[in-house]
Amino acid sequence: MSKAGNALKQVLETYGITQYQLSAIMGVNRSNFSRWLRGERDPLAEVIVDMYWALRSVNPNAAREFVRL
Repeated sequence: MSKAGNALKQVLETYGITQYQLSAIMGVNRSNFSRWLRGERDPLAEVIVDMYWALRSVNPNAAREFVRL
């Protein structure tokens, strides 16, 4: 699994954020989002930045944890 995908999965579980919720905020197809979480695909650097901002809009602590991980 990619480091970003692993960090994202951990943050979603810890903070109770669903992949549906975050993919909707990001405007990303849920199937692509699911592939990142399963480690089938690595998100592009620009997408990782978008993940941060989406997480921050839901829970700033989740965004900080994502960056830390």
